[in-house]
Amino acid sequence: MEKKLEKNWSHHSSIGLAAYLKKMKGTIRQEAKVDYIDSIISAVGALIAIITVSFMAIHLGYPMALAPLGASCILVFGAHKGALSQPRHVVGGHLLATTFAIIIWCLLGKSLFTLGLVLALVLILMALTQTMHPPAAASALVAVNNQVGWGFLIPVLLGSLLIVVISIIYNNLFQSRQYPNHWL
Repeated sequence: MEKKLEKNWSHHSSIGLAAYLKKMKGTIRQEAKVDYIDSIISAVGALIAIITVSFMAIHLGYPMALAPLGASCILVFGAHKGALSQPRHVVGGHLLATTFAIIIWCLLGKSLFTLGLVLALVLILMALTQTMHPPAAASALVAVNNQVGWGFLIPVLLGSLLIVVISIIYNNLFQSRQYPNHWL
């Protein structure tokens, strides 16, 4: 009986492992056609937004905010229809993630553990509040890694608001574009 159970377990394990490994194969990739005109429109919008945000962030003394805010520009202008590019996600994600990261840093200090914990908890927080925005997680990590304090929240919040406002003005100039798709 014991040998039969062991053989049965071995058989199920190999089937489970095969199914698990098959998931890693992926699916057939469909080639998307690139709309070069739309890409240029997106690039110009991102250029306008990041120059404006850069001026503000550097003037306030927080140039390290540019990396996550630049990533937000790519999403908001390059994928303006996407759920993660909508105002609630951009502004809410940056505000919640950065605030929470600074609180955790104040409590635990800077360490590899704190960086990992902040990332994990920010992911959960953004999921629970429906404000998932990957660049906001970068803002949280920048806040902890650079030990910036509460002043960092100002350029992150202003920068995310500027990106949304510029996107509203710029994207809606074009008949084929609409931003936002939804507010809340």
